[in-house]
Amino acid sequence: MENTKILIIDDDIDLTSALQTVLQSNQYSVSVANTREEGMEKLKADKPDLIILDVMMVKQQDGFEVARELKKNDEFKDIPILMLTAVEDKTGIDFKSEAGDSEWLPVDSFLDKPVEPQVLLDEVKKLLN
Repeated sequence: MENTKILIIDDDIDLTSALQTVLQSNQYSVSVANTREEGMEKLKADKPDLIILDVMMVKQQDGFEVARELKKNDEFKDIPILMLTAVEDKTGIDFKSEAGDSEWLPVDSFLDKPVEPQVLLDEVKKLLN
């Protein structure tokens, strides 16, 4: 796990700090980006094994756009994406049922915020195996 790289792309600094602490305490190497643009730069530089992605950042659909962009790119399409968001609370739309749709929501898994640390760790482990 020590060599397993995870990139968190989320504009909530408190949340990213908490996620980073949980993941690093479980021997993952973690980098954080707080904007879509910073996330794309770190993705290219770090080449992570997993991406944890929020939906609503600067623009409400930033996370959707990042996921679609990555899955269309041969270099990044095989990196699992865990979408971690509170979008359902804010929109009332159940996006979990859409996870995996290659056009609408091309992510490998979807968890709601807030997430319990063990639920996050279990999902990360599942996606990395």
